[in-house]
Amino acid sequence: MISLLFTGIAFQSCQDVIYEKSYRNVPVYMSYEEMRSAVRHEAASDLKDPGKIYFKDGYIFINEEMKGVHIIDNRDPANPVNTGFIAIPGNMDIAIKGNTLYADSYVDLVAVDISDLNKVKEVSRVKDVLPYALPPLADEAMPVDEIDKEKGVVAGWEIKLEDKRVETHYFPVYRGGWFNAKYDYAAMPESGTGVNGSPFGTGGSMARFGLFGDYLYAVDNRQFHIFDTGNEAKPVLVNEPFINNEAETIFIHDNNIFLGTRQGMMVYSLDDPVNPQYKASFSHIYSCDPVVVQEHTAYVTLRGGNECGNTVNRLDVYSLSGNYDNATAAYSYNMAEPYGLGIDDEILFVCDGVKGLLVYDASDISAIDKHKLASFPDIKAYDVIPFDDHLFMIGGDGFYQYDYSDINNIHEISKIPVGK
Repeated sequence: MISLLFTGIAFQSCQDVIYEKSYRNVPVYMSYEEMRSAVRHEAASDLKDPGKIYFKDGYIFINEEMKGVHIIDNRDPANPVNTGFIAIPGNMDIAIKGNTLYADSYVDLVAVDISDLNKVKEVSRVKDVLPYALPPLADEAMPVDEIDKEKGVVAGWEIKLEDKRVETHYFPVYRGGWFNAKYDYAAMPESGTGVNGSPFGTGGSMARFGLFGDYLYAVDNRQFHIFDTGNEAKPVLVNEPFINNEAETIFIHDNNIFLGTRQGMMVYSLDDPVNPQYKASFSHIYSCDPVVVQEHTAYVTLRGGNECGNTVNRLDVYSLSGNYDNATAAYSYNMAEPYGLGIDDEILFVCDGVKGLLVYDASDISAIDKHKLASFPDIKAYDVIPFDDHLFMIGGDGFYQYDYSDINNIHEISKIPVGK
């Protein structure tokens, strides 16, 4: 950072006010009107910055971070076809119920009719229900110019030399596919079950959206956003309870919500779907933390470094009580850079970042590291969905599929690479 002038500090409404001249990240705005008229169906385009993945009825939906959703016809997994793109500004997460795709679009929740994947269209929108979040900075070493929410949403950044007053605010930042660190800125089937015929699709472990019965749950740093989807095409916000932790991911299993948070795993009962009731939390060191659950075993990856804090990278495994309110045992395994993970019966898939995809026999949770089935090291693995002996994986260089019907011969069957 090059700071050329500093003239003083004052206090105004409990916010630091600083005057300085420096090169800084200056926001490029998209008006709310433009954002809310931009959802449309487009021709297929290359993956460029792929994020989260979602599977339903033979189709894969791949988020293009902050841009929208790629539609992949995967009815022949050996030959997936990129068939189209749904432009959704500010999109990072999706969930699908029936013929309706729910997506975040900056501060709004959008419902998109996908009954005809050649003619998708927005059918409703719930405005101003999600946090005002920002895309990654152009240069994290430089300060950030004043954010004026009245001008619209921040669609990007440019570097400029500015002499301005700086008011400290806090906004969540989209990074690596989910809400992450905050910066100081200047001015009744459940999802994930993988059951054929379910009205819901299946998301990965990095998801912030989850479906349960007639309700859609979205989580941000400190809050649930609960929508009634009884009328599938017109979701209605019904509750926004507080979360006493820094929530990052959501996994719904056995009438419970399992939250991956920076401080640990939290469990909420869905006996009353509109009012999730806190049941338990299991603490760990401060880190990024997705979680998946099968039966009464929870698998959690902890990633340190940068915005995640600490330097610990590991897989934690919890044996949970029958009511999910206590952990009776925990085992930890060192990892390199773990992100998402998935479990199918006793086969555990871990995305270990630069170390690639790791596959384990998890039948003995006390010795998982001694039962590695396969590894695919030449990719930067991000998240996975195991389904019916096929694994869908998103990585830094594209979308991969693996056949694990024979655990002694787990192999890649197709790939859609990131475009050059």
